[in-house]
Amino acid sequence: MVPPAWVALGKETFASPIYQVVLHGKDEYRPEDIDYFVGFRPPAGFLKSLPKLKLVISFGAGVDGFLADPQFPRQIPLVRFTEPALAYEMAQHSVMHALIIQRQQRFFDKAQAEGVWRQIMMPRATSATRMGILGMGEIGGKIAERFAMLGFPTSGWSKTRKNIPNVKSYAGDGELNTFLGQSDFLTVVLPQTPQTINMMDRDFFAKLPKGASIINVARGSVIVDADLIAALDSGQLGHAVLDVFRTEPLPADHPFWKHPKITITPHIAGLTSPHMALAYVENCVRRNEAGEKLSDIVDIDRGY
Repeated sequence: MVPPAWVALGKETFASPIYQVVLHGKDEYRPEDIDYFVGFRPPAGFLKSLPKLKLVISFGAGVDGFLADPQFPRQIPLVRFTEPALAYEMAQHSVMHALIIQRQQRFFDKAQAEGVWRQIMMPRATSATRMGILGMGEIGGKIAERFAMLGFPTSGWSKTRKNIPNVKSYAGDGELNTFLGQSDFLTVVLPQTPQTINMMDRDFFAKLPKGASIINVARGSVIVDADLIAALDSGQLGHAVLDVFRTEPLPADHPFWKHPKITITPHIAGLTSPHMALAYVENCVRRNEAGEKLSDIVDIDRGY
């Protein structure tokens, strides 16, 4: 029996001892021989060109790059990568940057650069610094758990009620404004959907406590860039940590680069290692070939 073949879209071929693997753009292959696709943001129409495709596996938790393709074969199941280690890395990233801001580390960095012994009182105690997580899926839940473990009053908002120890759950559109109003730090973990694109605009920022900080590890499209800059300039927001952007790489002339209240990281909050990816993909292929039910299947209509 010929083992299933998958075509990967990325920088390197994942050499599987079990399955046949080819790298699109590097290896020669016949589209009719491909059973599985593995990758992120394939070119429009590419997946439709694989007539025997059984399953599409995303290397990321977000799948908007697939659903943006008007020719995406909606009858083919789409699986998103949800390795627990990825959620833990994104939680570490979020906690690290929140602590840098909350503990005024930039102030001390400047003092060190100047060679000056300069002390400052912490502006707000941990017990009085309220952490809000916007989007309480698997990743958002892990982020909330980590903040709560450090003693921060922590809450989360999602479409449905969640039950996480020491984390207050807000749910539905009717509770969103209340949730925002008590979030001194807001970590954004929303998927990109028609409902979330441009969600964080001037009116949204006005509902946060004055001086609040945001950490976006979701998608750049949820934020209206010009409104974010205006909120930072006015003092309505104190700081923004951005790991994701509307255009990536972020253009060299974008005003985010030089804004004093913005910290930029190049979409590295959670990176998928080749080892983790290969193990995840092999497991998905094995289970699908055996007719077993797969987890993390995307609801195409909802977008996640």
